[in-house]
Amino acid sequence: MATFNDAIEHLQNGDWDAAHRIVQADSSLLGSWAHGIVHTMEGDLGNAAYWYRRAERALPDPPQIKAEIAALKLAFEAAGIP
Repeated sequence: MATFNDAIEHLQNGDWDAAHRIVQADSSLLGSWAHGIVHTMEGDLGNAAYWYRRAERALPDPPQIKAEIAALKLAFEAAGIP
């Protein structure tokens, strides 16, 4: 079974589609943030904004994908999520 660490690795490698398959089933704040990053990478900023709102975060303008992935990884580690 794929984990959020797997999703983050896919995001770091630019494979938003593989990451999307993992995060789309999670509606938590962190899962929603990851989902927002996926859609930012995809170029669907309208959908990304929706997921950022669900994550209670502001969508960076302009998008800061690498910084967002790094911050997401730190947040997952701090939360102890595998």
